[in-house]
Amino acid sequence: MRLWLKDSERRPDPLPARTDARKALFAGTLLWLVALGAALVTQWTVPEASGAASAPGAGWWLWCTVIGVALGLVGLAWVQFRRR
Repeated sequence: MRLWLKDSERRPDPLPARTDARKALFAGTLLWLVALGAALVTQWTVPEASGAASAPGAGWWLWCTVIGVALGLVGLAWVQFRRR
């Protein structure tokens, strides 16, 4: 195995693969949305879990899911903008 090839021995670079990131971004955003729903249900409607969910430092679960949904929507908008 050689680590260095002369320019005359190199094959041409392959063409970039065409992908559609919208499906992956949509699936990830949907999963964050489900997690947001679970965090909301846990925090406000389950009485036995409300003590643990409202403990100091537990609010980051809710904000993490909100930020995940927001970044997913920004990503979807960016991909749609780049396709045009």
